Amino acid sequence: MPDPHVSGLSVPELLELDRRHVWHPYGPMPGRQEPLVVESASGVRLRLAGTGTELIDGMSSWWSAIHGYNHPALNEAARDQLGRMSHVMFGGLTHEPAVRLAKRLVDMSPEGLEHVFLADSGSVSVEVAVKMCLQHWRSLGRPGKQRLLTWRGGYHGDTWQPMSVCDPEGGMHELWQGVLQRQVFADPPPVAYEESYADQLRELIERHADELAAVIVEPVVQGAGGMRFHSPAYLRVLREACDAHDVLLVFDEIATGFGRTGTLFAAEHAAVTPDVMCVGKALTGGYMTMAATLCTARVADGISRGEVPVLAHGPTFMGNPLAAAVACASIDLLLGQDWQTEVKRVETGLREGLAPAAELPGVRDVRVLGAIGVVQLDHEIDMAAATRAAVREGVWLRPFRDLVYTMPPYVTGDVDLARITAAVCAAAREG
Repeated sequence: MPDPHVSGLSVPELLELDRRHVWHPYGPMPGRQEPLVVESASGVRLRLAGTGTELIDGMSSWWSAIHGYNHPALNEAARDQLGRMSHVMFGGLTHEPAVRLAKRLVDMSPEGLEHVFLADSGSVSVEVAVKMCLQHWRSLGRPGKQRLLTWRGGYHGDTWQPMSVCDPEGGMHELWQGVLQRQVFADPPPVAYEESYADQLRELIERHADELAAVIVEPVVQGAGGMRFHSPAYLRVLREACDAHDVLLVFDEIATGFGRTGTLFAAEHAAVTPDVMCVGKALTGGYMTMAATLCTARVADGISRGEVPVLAHGPTFMGNPLAAAVACASIDLLLGQDWQTEVKRVETGLREGLAPAAELPGVRDVRVLGAIGVVQLDHEIDMAAATRAAVREGVWLRPFRDLVYTMPPYVTGDVDLARITAAVCAAAREG
């Protein structure tokens, strides 16, 4: 029989303590919606406490658990590293897991990205990317280049500088208008290539070149800002315009990296190398928090020429050996299999399973790219009702705003994919 207790606490007791003390992401305090209590996870399933109910995870735990849960290769890497050391400071010291990870990231990333700064989280990796760009120009005697350009509809994290380049209107950080630095925004990128929009990008970069440190965008897929897709050709436009006007180019690949869009990194869709690239989420296969900021020799050399020739950033857990060891194992696991075929299989399953959603009332658009499936509604979704509908189908989803979407683990089987897409349709219908 299912055990109604979790480590000595009954599920109702745990939920009451959670409501009183635990502040969940994007929620009020105390919480108003009761979360589900997960007691364990294996493969692509989450097991709920008390009832023993299993839900297929359609979210990869916010897009990170690409290999599923409790994977033996990742477990072994963690156990082996725990037997050596779980952590050691990175200032003045180094260790094999961090060095191996940096080398793997350089080898698999777009050509020219040679240096790796290991960070705590995706948002921190964006903070580091911005600091790199600002310090690069300051070190070269151009301190006036301190603004950023991006397009609307983006999302880059919840810490300070990343918030400033998230969508300033209608986004989750609209509250901070007037406090955050005012950046330069283009219109959201169209799905298909439009020369008039490309001209807008060129004109904005040229007009603001003297004050722009960098352009920062999510390549090909905008994530939490709206799950929009756009033509890779715009990345080439940005690269050419940045080169022409002495502006650095930053790609935020935190959501798109490690195969999610069908290429290892979304930049590959356009055959473009940015000056700086941020990765995270799937870096450790969803096991623990870690991210990285990669840059070219040009960026690093510029910083090194300055009056302060160091990048003044050093998280306590930078280069954490345990996270780095698991990240290496996750990358080896991904590259050691035919991941392209698996992602393509997931893409086919999502296309077929989500096609009926286009006929549902209130559905504005259905779109799929790689292991990403999105149903967009013409109204704000009732998240509680949509979540209940998905759970009834045996699937965990996390709808938001006007979207029901899925980013399943790459190891999700065809039968489970069909259940995920049925749950997305049910959530769209009832939300």
